[in-house]
Amino acid sequence: MRILVSNDDGIDSPGIQALVKALSEIAEVTVVAPHAEQSAAGHSITMQVPLRISKYYKDGEFFGYAINGTPADCVKIGIRNIMKSLPDIVVSGINHGSNTAINIIYSGTVSAAREAAIMDVPSIAISITNTAAKNFDFAGKVAQKICKLVVKKEEDLPKGTLLNVNIPDVPIEEIKGFLLTKQGKSKWDDLYEERKDPQGRNYYWLKGDLVEVDRELDTDQAAVRNKYVSVTPIHFDLTDYVTYEKMKNWKIEKLLYETNL
Repeated sequence: MRILVSNDDGIDSPGIQALVKALSEIAEVTVVAPHAEQSAAGHSITMQVPLRISKYYKDGEFFGYAINGTPADCVKIGIRNIMKSLPDIVVSGINHGSNTAINIIYSGTVSAAREAAIMDVPSIAISITNTAAKNFDFAGKVAQKICKLVVKKEEDLPKGTLLNVNIPDVPIEEIKGFLLTKQGKSKWDDLYEERKDPQGRNYYWLKGDLVEVDRELDTDQAAVRNKYVSVTPIHFDLTDYVTYEKMKNWKIEKLLYETNL
């Protein structure tokens, strides 16, 4: 099995190092990750700045390739230019902090996996629910299990669909199990706090509180809050099909003839 690993926390993050250690036990691993942290980069790609590939060494040994771009850039250039052929699976993570509910939209970790899905490669995003996580070894074992399952059940995973996996940062004996979940609706109530720098100039810093509305265990946010590993299939088709059917009554195709456009 050949696995491409990426992330959004940067190539020197503890999460990606734990992931590579775990996956190297079951596969040939290639690492292509951002040179610096790209958290909340979403699915942005680089168009106005040249991308450069640098070999990255950890403790004197080759670890992978660092890119001065976004997580999506890393997966795209990893497959097209570094690996030169499709990997069996792409795994993004282990992210420092959960990627559940509405937060998925902003996540560079999820976007790296989604870029692979766009390229018709099976993919997984792995996150642990603490920015200062301690239980990376268990998260790595989860990644192993999910990778093996995806390869085994690949025919059940449509092209364009990826798995978003969130793992509570608790000791293994406190984990209640694994749950198949849906994306929740919890979201951050954000604001930009006005501050002053040492020269007295105003600047703004993002802060906010998570508004948790998910209570059912079949949602990602509620599952991890209750110490379950959450596994959510997601895809990049953003069409609201229920509203699409309702809007057929709007007769939008007649607008050109009924207005002064």
